[in-house]
Amino acid sequence: MNPLRIGILGCGNFANVHAKIAQGLPEQLQLAAFCDPTEAKAKAFAEQYAPDAAVFTDHHAMFERGRLNGVIIVIPPFAHTDEVDAAAQNGIHVLIEKPIALQADQAWAMVEAAETAGIKTQVGFMFRFGEAVEQFKALQASGQTGEIGLMTARYFCNALHADWWRRRDKSGGQVVEQVIHMFDLLRYLAGDAVSVYSRQENLFHKDVPDYTIEDVSATIIGLKGGGMGVIYATNNAIPGKWINDYRVVAHRLTADFTNANNAVFTHTDREGNPVTTIESNKDYRRALLLDFVNAIRTDGVTRTPIREGAKSLDLVLAARRSAETHGEVNV
Repeated sequence: MNPLRIGILGCGNFANVHAKIAQGLPEQLQLAAFCDPTEAKAKAFAEQYAPDAAVFTDHHAMFERGRLNGVIIVIPPFAHTDEVDAAAQNGIHVLIEKPIALQADQAWAMVEAAETAGIKTQVGFMFRFGEAVEQFKALQASGQTGEIGLMTARYFCNALHADWWRRRDKSGGQVVEQVIHMFDLLRYLAGDAVSVYSRQENLFHKDVPDYTIEDVSATIIGLKGGGMGVIYATNNAIPGKWINDYRVVAHRLTADFTNANNAVFTHTDREGNPVTTIESNKDYRRALLLDFVNAIRTDGVTRTPIREGAKSLDLVLAARRSAETHGEVNV
């Protein structure tokens, strides 16, 4: 079986993560092309990861001449244009980083283009592939958790990140650009939302030039089944530490996730409340890429198709509207 020919669109720092994983799967993937508006960046990626790969500065040219099976899109959210539509028109499958856009209409146009063309899509919500998350989903599917009544999650970090990240018009804010991971996990584990109420403030970075986004947020989400979620975040926690943990209270089980790979499940419906401990170092980004490859090979469905990316974007955009209007927003 020949490796799938993959291109990478966007050769910034984070694209290295995807390139390294793809490079480590030579039987599955061939890095065949790199594209970036700055040609030197694309050439540098080719030199480092695949010297025989083609280099492009325009994604239309890459899609038309690169003979690609798939593309990994790793560009900032403000930079999205027609790349998903162009890939779809050329029959090229798409793995795209989150958030897939900054506006709902653009996101849903991507969904329509991809679904109309019948291409496979995957959004970079890698926490869905964590070992502990997968084991919880298995228990959930077998009826061992029961209905979820409450999920709490936090996303704590402390970094200035890139210049564009600190600007509302470029990143959408911490909730839209980062904490969307937690909102997506809430949807994945507990179901879709019906309402959201959010407070978002810039309390700690008022003196940082062009820092126009929130650095503290708290959001309450009402779920279709009557349960609720609480997601809180800050960009002023412990420097050098990234904390994203969560807790789920279900009818027959309480789950305490240190992260997507590690958790303690307490079976509250059994005598003595026995505990199951999950410990793993699983590479969930690699698992996400392999799921994408498998969907292409088998004509299957990925775990996080682009429609899921649009739904999670809708939820964080609703949270932003709530923060701006100081009121609850129906989803």
